[in-house]
Amino acid sequence: MTVTTSYPRRPTRQIMVGDVPVGGGAPVTVQSMTITKTADVEGTLAQIYALAGAGADIVRCTCNEVEAAEGLARIVPRSPVPIVADIHFQYRLALAALEAGVHCLRLNPGNIRKPEHIKAVATEAKDRGVPIRIGVNAGSLDPDIEARLGVTPEALVESATRELAYFQEVGFDDVKISVKASNVPLMVEAYRMLADTVDHPLHLGVTEAGPPPGGLVKATAGIATLLLEGIGDTLRYSLTADPVEEARAGRQLLEALGLRERKGVDLIACPSCGRAEVDVIKVASEAQAALAERELPIQVAVMGCVVNGPGEARSADLGIAAGRHRGHLFIRGEVVRVVPEDEMVAALVEEAERLVKEGVEARLAARDDSAAAEAAADRAALLDQQGLDANRSEQRVELIRKRTGG
Repeated sequence: MTVTTSYPRRPTRQIMVGDVPVGGGAPVTVQSMTITKTADVEGTLAQIYALAGAGADIVRCTCNEVEAAEGLARIVPRSPVPIVADIHFQYRLALAALEAGVHCLRLNPGNIRKPEHIKAVATEAKDRGVPIRIGVNAGSLDPDIEARLGVTPEALVESATRELAYFQEVGFDDVKISVKASNVPLMVEAYRMLADTVDHPLHLGVTEAGPPPGGLVKATAGIATLLLEGIGDTLRYSLTADPVEEARAGRQLLEALGLRERKGVDLIACPSCGRAEVDVIKVASEAQAALAERELPIQVAVMGCVVNGPGEARSADLGIAAGRHRGHLFIRGEVVRVVPEDEMVAALVEEAERLVKEGVEARLAARDDSAAAEAAADRAALLDQQGLDANRSEQRVELIRKRTGG
């Protein structure tokens, strides 16, 4: 799949988080954070591998105690993706994380406030060639900034630029920045203001978005708005959920916006109507679950009827439509096989794997010669049974006209 997007990206300088470029025209990256105790090396590594498998390019681990820093020393060499150490209040733990070999630090200016501590960490990071994320959070602003400016976009941006100034004093500029808030309009305005102020890559996120589905909606509202404006170089969904859901959501968002090549299945489904002869929601859910773990970069459609389904979803790589207790399997709108209704999902998964492996032309060439005729017969029978207007739309239109004198 060729990535096409009409949204010009904001030009930024580029940093390297391990071997992953961030900013400077590089693909927007997906991040998440482990929720294990970092001292639990095997448990944390298992979660890192799960996150990488779900689409995370970079993973952050907490470094809130000495045992966590020691855990990082054992985790980093075995991780499949670069590791960021999340530092809370103790600058010495940032130094310990650097000693552990992490690929990036995240510092919250509201928590580590002494300039000498900030500059000590920046100097050590500079010497080791390790970037730092300035991670501003609306809920933990420096008290003096909040007292003067309140919890506003201006306050978030000032917090970031003041930290950046400390870094510049020691000649360190290998930086990315975030200005997160749980309030979406506040977050969006802060990032817009920051994008006009600095040329560093920006890490997007709505902090404390909450559990799905509400958290997904809030995070997407903020992150997608900015990405559509060309703002943002890396992102994290901050959900009250298994972090694998964060990675999947981030990857799916970038694919939906055309900012990353499709890695997994894009499943579309009709909302159902008067013609539907199956429970579309049930079939679509089963298909989604069956295809979720397969890296098949195709669009798959689940349609409720054979009358309109193949035509309406002809742009999908693959689909299935239900009718007369059978499923019509189609590729790019052309029916290739008819299967029993209870085999619809299994047939869809099987054909999806073959399609990716063999290609569209080969699968069209392998079609069942009788499928098109069977599909046409099913379609004709349903039209004869249900008529052209299964939803009784024209009856409603006629009633509206009578009531309104039209």
